Amino acid sequence: MANGGVIIKKLTEQQEFIRKYLSQKSKMIKLEKLVKDLGVTDKTEFIKDLNALEHAGEIIISQKGNVRSVEGAGLVRGKIVSASRNFSFMQPEGGGEDVYIPYEYNGGALPGDGVIISVREDEKGPSGKVLSVFERGSRLVIGTVKKYRGKLELLADADYRVPLNIEKNRVNAQVGDKVQAKVKLGRNGRDINCSVTKVYGDAERAEICADAIIDALGIPSEFSESVLESAEKINVRGVTEGDIEGREDLRRENIFTIDGADAKDLDDAICVKKTHNGFELSVHIADVSHYVENEGELDLEALKRGTSVYFADRVIPMYPEAISNGICSLNAHTDKLTFSAFMSFDSDGNMLDYRFAKTVINSKVRGVYSEVNAILDGTASDEILQKYDVVMGTINDARELYNILKASSDRRGNVHFTSTESRFVLDENGICVDLRERETGEAQEMIEQFMISANIAAAKLARKAQIPFVYRVHESPNPEALDRVAQLLRTLGVDTSVLKENPSPADVDSVLAQVKDTPYEQVVSSALLRAMAKARYDYNPLGHFGLALEDYCHFTSPIRRYPDSFIHRVLSAYLSGMSQYDLVRQFDWKASQAADLSSQYEVRAVTAERRTEDCYMAEYMSKFVGEEFDGTISSVIERGFFVRLANSAEGLVQYEDFPGDDFEYDGIATYKSRSSGKKFRVGDTIRIRVAAAKISAGKVLFVTAE
Repeated sequence: MANGGVIIKKLTEQQEFIRKYLSQKSKMIKLEKLVKDLGVTDKTEFIKDLNALEHAGEIIISQKGNVRSVEGAGLVRGKIVSASRNFSFMQPEGGGEDVYIPYEYNGGALPGDGVIISVREDEKGPSGKVLSVFERGSRLVIGTVKKYRGKLELLADADYRVPLNIEKNRVNAQVGDKVQAKVKLGRNGRDINCSVTKVYGDAERAEICADAIIDALGIPSEFSESVLESAEKINVRGVTEGDIEGREDLRRENIFTIDGADAKDLDDAICVKKTHNGFELSVHIADVSHYVENEGELDLEALKRGTSVYFADRVIPMYPEAISNGICSLNAHTDKLTFSAFMSFDSDGNMLDYRFAKTVINSKVRGVYSEVNAILDGTASDEILQKYDVVMGTINDARELYNILKASSDRRGNVHFTSTESRFVLDENGICVDLRERETGEAQEMIEQFMISANIAAAKLARKAQIPFVYRVHESPNPEALDRVAQLLRTLGVDTSVLKENPSPADVDSVLAQVKDTPYEQVVSSALLRAMAKARYDYNPLGHFGLALEDYCHFTSPIRRYPDSFIHRVLSAYLSGMSQYDLVRQFDWKASQAADLSSQYEVRAVTAERRTEDCYMAEYMSKFVGEEFDGTISSVIERGFFVRLANSAEGLVQYEDFPGDDFEYDGIATYKSRSSGKKFRVGDTIRIRVAAAKISAGKVLFVTAE
């Protein structure tokens, strides 16, 4: 998934050859000349390759069949991200300033469409003309029904800047309903009309809004009867002697799980032992691939989901609960099949050796993060100490190894971003009654460090064996995006000299270290995080910038992430003795497919989670309209500035609500009044009053209280 949201499709070698040839041509080329220049012998296949390149957004094919390269002609590829009656905006692939497109040059494109445009610069910024729509987005939109001058209209939650004319109301939607509608352009190319197709309920309930968001993003939320039956058959069968045969038997080992108190899909367990020259760490992961047949019904269902999706009130799992919470959940005191990574470390945290094996375990304790944190900080009750008595030795060894690995990763130079996750508490009616910033303790960080180690080992093995694989990659930050952030940071007094010319992860981390434990910590962390490339999946080992690693993958969560499930299957085949040739023949094409689709569906899941969180946040803050709070200015934009409260809620102070009409925006981080000299700057503490909480749109509005 590109930054602009356009899916970049994998090209064949022949298509890549054609693309590179055309990228050297700045003008339109006649098809006949192209066929002759390239010595094409099979014109039918050649046309298919050109069509694939057009669908990938690499070329434009005219009605006469002439071909133009997007790269060679200096055109811009991206996605339409918003529209109104008279104009729309396109977000370029790879980031950069959004491009204004007048309606007469829109080419019939609507939000979500992948487009190719020509761009020209004027005094107001870049403007463009759509030359090709190479990928149609969804025409479904969600919003709230309103009435204006006696007519029903739809206020879309996102992407559309004007109310949409409701042409048809097929389901008798009422004013105030959250609905789904199908959008289309009017005949004049300006009006945007819609037909209401589904009613969810009261738009002022976050739970209802979540239903609509899930639908709008196309997240599969139900399993077919056939898929459920297949999963249940596996679960009922349980772990048999035949399953255990040939596996390493670790049932006597002091292996245990640590998860959140309400977690049901326990997919990882650990054991740590101190040795004469360091430590042995074993990470045991639910062996989902043993139960889920390659290309079988359950596998294909998981592929189209890509990931489990987590909301405040529900989880949409990648596998049915009979798999995720049943046969594959590593419940305590129960024999479970696992895929284990065994790693040895020296006293400095260097990984000396690693190996993988199919195993059977019997977890000794169902660990809970809060309880293990209490043990680690010395506040555990006698009851907790008794519960963990059998694994207390491995907990102590685990803590020692964790501190060593953490120090090693610090020396490596990984980037320590500050987490900003929120925790929502709902009542029995599904209404948000509490909101706070999610806290992460030592136990969570310890398990994360151990999972990272197992992921590194799996990626090292795959690269060394040169087998088809799905890597977790995080490329270097875009220099232009980093330069924009550097401008912001300099206004806060942060030394950004290290961010020039291909900074290392250690350089980025050194900037974060400057603001550690200051009012600017969260602001700087968020700004730098936005400048980073988005982590994604790839079939090539491109490295992970944020973790400062050459080899990395996701191995440790096959219940909830498809890439983990896929590489378990590849590694299982490798361990069984399958030749490299057969591994490539069986898995190479699917590695590419799994990487591309999983990246796409991860973005979809994150988008859904964030949008629903915004609705729950607005629902909680609706109780405090008129009340005052202290907060921190987290970002400044042309429309005003955002303020983040201690409970993690964030709201916008709109420019029209500023205390005066002579404030000027410096384009970076500050608004300043020409008359009074008063400033609103990123990182400043400010007193605000809650002005409105729009649950249906997931927006909270503040006004200054000073």
